[in-house]
Amino acid sequence: MKTNELIKEIKRLPLSKRIYVIEQAIHSIREQEEKKQMKRAVDLLFDDYKSDKNLTAFTTLDFEDFYETK
Repeated sequence: MKTNELIKEIKRLPLSKRIYVIEQAIHSIREQEEKKQMKRAVDLLFDDYKSDKNLTAFTTLDFEDFYETK
């Protein structure tokens, strides 16, 4: 479906449904952008985490049982 056809179809919807479609589209765009930013951050820091043991010191506790105290 072409963009102009899609817009025509959206215009035919009741106002509440149009708002819903727009909200979902914006939510999808934000999620996609967040994923891209996270991937960029991972790519930038990957070598640091591989070589700097201070950044991964607490990962040895990952499989320890955790008991909450009151």
